[in-house]
Amino acid sequence: MHLSPTAKLVLEKRYLRKNEQGKAVESPEELFQRVANSIAVVERLYNPRITEKELTAIARSFYELMSNLDFLPNSPTLMNAGRELNQLAACFVLPVEDSIEDIFMTIKNAALIHKSGGGTGFSFSRIRPKSFPVKSTGGVASGPVSFIRVFNAATEAIKQGGTRRGANIALLRVDHPDILEFITAKNKPGELTNFNISVALSDEFMKAASTANNYELVFQGKRLGTMNAAEILKLIAEQAWHNGEPGVIFLDTINAANPTPELGYIEATNPCGEQPLLPYEACILGSINLTNMVENGVVNWVKLEQAIRMAVRFLDNAIDAGSYPLPEITALVKGNRKIGLGVMGWANMLYKLFIPYDSDEALQLAEEVMSFIQRVARNSSRELAAARGNFPNINKSILQQPQRNATCTTIAPTGSISIIADTSPGIEPAFALAFSKQALEGELKAQINPVFHQALRENFSQSQVQEVLHEVLSTGSLANCLQLPKSWRRVFVTAREIAPYWHVRMQAAFQKHCDNAVSKTVNLPMTTTAEEILHIFTLAYQLGCKGITVYRSGSREQEALRAGI
Repeated sequence: MHLSPTAKLVLEKRYLRKNEQGKAVESPEELFQRVANSIAVVERLYNPRITEKELTAIARSFYELMSNLDFLPNSPTLMNAGRELNQLAACFVLPVEDSIEDIFMTIKNAALIHKSGGGTGFSFSRIRPKSFPVKSTGGVASGPVSFIRVFNAATEAIKQGGTRRGANIALLRVDHPDILEFITAKNKPGELTNFNISVALSDEFMKAASTANNYELVFQGKRLGTMNAAEILKLIAEQAWHNGEPGVIFLDTINAANPTPELGYIEATNPCGEQPLLPYEACILGSINLTNMVENGVVNWVKLEQAIRMAVRFLDNAIDAGSYPLPEITALVKGNRKIGLGVMGWANMLYKLFIPYDSDEALQLAEEVMSFIQRVARNSSRELAAARGNFPNINKSILQQPQRNATCTTIAPTGSISIIADTSPGIEPAFALAFSKQALEGELKAQINPVFHQALRENFSQSQVQEVLHEVLSTGSLANCLQLPKSWRRVFVTAREIAPYWHVRMQAAFQKHCDNAVSKTVNLPMTTTAEEILHIFTLAYQLGCKGITVYRSGSREQEALRAGI
């Protein structure tokens, strides 16, 4: 295996099995073997007559898929498969009902999920607004934001699976009477540090915002006032300009694609927004490394198809291989059998193909690649359905054809697994060609984009390479590197050099062929205005995105990434 020093560090600190002294007792190869064997053994559930030789061959295929870094499952699968905990899902949504008993039961359930390595999404829209009467006590309610703080404090006390802090997202419908308090809940540094927050916007609200009309605030069917939609959307944009939050999700767009509407309305997503889920639902994700699907300057579609088919089988097996923290979750996961196959390394794929990220050619390829993944994944799911049966809730779904999985595709941010694979995360453009990253325990790790570095060495003399690297190591960009041809500066573009319009169009291109949602952050230069962020939100809605997040450089005191070294 070819692993970067940072990949080795992340694997050692977070993923490899350790003894009581905290020392790693397995190698990266042994980790992938452990995961492959654990996922492959599920084949016996559906084919009791499978021979040891056949089972070994499937395990070997899974192992090679991961050890070649062509595909990696989400972090809990790498951490827990074949071990005592054996919780393999990354994404969960839990309901938050309007009673003290239910609220604290949800906190308990979230603790179990965080302990097992999962992240949780919550909609707090069912909690009565501040000062609303509480009949049982004669008092008044403290409102949803007060309870989000309670959830945040509980999360602070639990370290996820012994490896990372608990991740949460809090959502509130834009028509909830406490929406102003929610939008500004993270105004102060250090507030709700274990939560992302997003406002859930409806079609009705977006229409009212486009015409600067008022919309109604409601709770339990009661009308409790009105606000101007355009002013509220402007406030959300101003807050996002201030510190990157809140993000927004488009509830009606999400529910129009809900595969099982008879089972309930989707109110929330996982912490990064790419996985809309019903209450008590979970999903196991995995990502194909697109960088490895380019050979000799072209996309190797045959290799990509083989990787998709094997990855779908892997993820479907993982549903049965894993254990779940609650019986309600087990029932819904196995009833819908949602999987989320996505991608990482998109920016590096474009670099290898010498295509600028912010170009029509890149958008066209995005649709071509993602529609191919979607088509092959669904066909693979149908083939599994023929052998193993449809997902049990298919009769309560909108699907018109047999299928093993209610959903097949999701595009996750792939933060840690893209580091292991030494590639660019998700569908994001490269943050910088050289950057420093706050790694584990605050360690600062310097990295140079490997595709860019290799291309330099292959096309220029050693002295030219050193001259260019001096500039790149200082700024992280080729923008002012006149030593290179203009075509190179055009192709090797980085996130903050790309106009917001292209970020949103790229997300929309992938979303068009994705069952679930797309995690994407529009990384913006410090000079971006709140009005520009408002336009980003509006454009994302118009282009059919299911949500959008922005981050303006310098809007937080501590940043995980820093351009240049």
